[in-house]
Amino acid sequence: MNPVDMRTLHLLEVIEKNHSPSQRQLAGHLDISLGLVNSFIRRLASKGYFKITHIPKNRVKYILTPQGMAEKSRLTYEYIKLSYVFFKEVRKKMQNLLKDLESQGVSRVVFIGATDLAEIAYLSLHETGIQLAAVLDDQRVGKKFFGHTVQSVDTLDSTLFDRVLLTTFEFGELKPEGLNKIGIAEDRVVILQ
Repeated sequence: MNPVDMRTLHLLEVIEKNHSPSQRQLAGHLDISLGLVNSFIRRLASKGYFKITHIPKNRVKYILTPQGMAEKSRLTYEYIKLSYVFFKEVRKKMQNLLKDLESQGVSRVVFIGATDLAEIAYLSLHETGIQLAAVLDDQRVGKKFFGHTVQSVDTLDSTLFDRVLLTTFEFGELKPEGLNKIGIAEDRVVILQ
């Protein structure tokens, strides 16, 4: 699914839920400029996906057409299909990675990142004898993750573990060399390739 299709789907979803969002609100939802939203709206309206009517105070109302509903359904199907393929591929890679770690004698891992990838890792972890020692994520401290309370990355040094598994695609400072700065050797950090 290309970025234009993703934006189209997101825009149609927002319009279906809220018939009169401002272009500024739409720009915020889509994370694009106001000018780009304007041209995007005009292009989709010209394709017949929704009608634009004017309401008081220089506002507009968007009404999704049957053609727009059909396009939203088609894009939703494509998104689900893509997500399923992604899930299956990542799940297989995670299973192989964890089995490899288990064969190396790893018995306790820490997840850094309480994300969708961590959920897939958690499911795969139960097919091995490896235990989850902790889940660390500075953005989600205090929240629950499958019975574990998410802690700050700063607590890593007080946790008993064999490997750290980076379960986020946005590593930021948490690359192996960054963890090395806080005393975690690079050979103890695992990234899904």
